[in-house]
Parts: sequence; C-alpha cells; structure tokens
Amino acid sequence: MKSNLLMNFTVDKETSTVKVKREFNASLDHVWSAWTEAEILDQWWAPAPWKSKTKSMDFKEGGQRLYAMVGPQGEEHWALADFTSITPKSNFKYLDAFSDNEGNLNTGFPRSDWNVSFSEHGDLTIVDIAIKHENLSDLEKMIEMGFKEGFTIALEGLDKVFASRT
Repeated sequence: MKSNLLMNFTVDKETSTVKVKREFNASLDHVWSAWTEAEILDQWWAPAPWKSKTKSMDFKEGGQRLYAMVGPQGEEHWALADFTSITPKSNFKYLDAFSDNEGNLNTGFPRSDWNVSFSEHGDLTIVDIAIKHENLSDLEKMIEMGFKEGFTIALEGLDKVFASRT
C-alpha cells in the first residue's frame, strides 16, 4: 500500500544534512508516543521484514535507547541513541550510532545528529527531521547503505501502526 501522505526527502550536501518531512494521519499525541515509547518504536522503527527490538530506553535528556534491528534470519545490528534535548510533544534531539549489544560504539561507522520536530495540522501531524553528519562522506556512506529506502519503508510501517488503531 503506497502512502499518499506527504514525504519529502532531501540531501543538503553543503551542510551534510538529510532532511525528511513526513505527514502522518494521526494526532500529535499518538505520533509523539510512536517516536518516544519503546513498545511502539519496536512496531515500526525497522524496515520490514526487519524488526526493531529495544533492549533499554530512558527517554530523557542524557538518557539512551539501546536497540537492535533484527533481520529475517535472526541477525542483529545494534544501535544507540543518546538523547541530548527533549521539548515534550514538540522536538527531541539525539546522537545516533552503531554499537554492540552492550552499547559500546562501533567507531567504524559515523554518528549522526538527529533533530526531530513535531507539529499538528488539523487531523494530520507533520514530523520534520534533520539528520546532520560530520562530513559529506559520512552522509554518502549512510545513503549508500540504503538509508532512504529503509527509512521510507519504516515510516510506512508507522502508518500501519496508526491505521490499526482506528
């Protein structure tokens, strides 16, 4: 099912930033929860057929989410989000990184700085995401790994989470 909701994906090479603007057919409260509560994140954060599995999550400034993307064969790719700023139901920021299952950073991969903003427009909620990389080659590495395709599929999975609630 192809979504007719707004999805803009742009790459700003000057600032090494990926910008994603995505509309959801859900209230601000529901969208905020879906991005900030582990049990809902695990329903959509990985691109199908992969699954997301949160090992621990402390959604507060200075807190972390340690989670795995689990593949169809049971393979696990671990990642760590370090929450740096939270403005409830409006914005949160975090540093994203690949890690091991104990949260030790994998320095072979770049970290990215996520800035996620939420705004309600009638029955829809818009999420504006800016993902800043240290340099252009880090950004290009993430794009080459299929970030756009994977993230697009994951966001469509979130549409399904909202559709199942109505």
